[in-house]
Amino acid sequence: MLPKQYRLKNRSAFKATYKVKNSFHKEGITLFVGIAKKDESPTKVGFVVSKKVHKRAVRRNRLKRLMRECYRLLLKENELGNTQKYLSLIFVGTEKALGKNFEEINAAIKKLVQGVQ
Repeated sequence: MLPKQYRLKNRSAFKATYKVKNSFHKEGITLFVGIAKKDESPTKVGFVVSKKVHKRAVRRNRLKRLMRECYRLLLKENELGNTQKYLSLIFVGTEKALGKNFEEINAAIKKLVQGVQ
């Protein structure tokens, strides 16, 4: 589980990140990137899987757990690259990502994180 200091929670923070319209997409996962940081505060991260993706909450929550765990492992290994220059990140899961296993999700998130300038 991600420590509290890294979690993006406020609705206004989510809206502000979406408003920047800076996104990257890879294998069923979209990464929205917020504005650049001015201080040394930690980057906040949110994970979203819409009800339109699948009607069962169990399936949506599994995808969110997989994405959260992949990000946590990258954070632990310090392989986050340029994503730490931004205030907030939002990972959005789509239908393509629903049936994938941990290794495929992990590879997609690694590519997304490394692709951010």
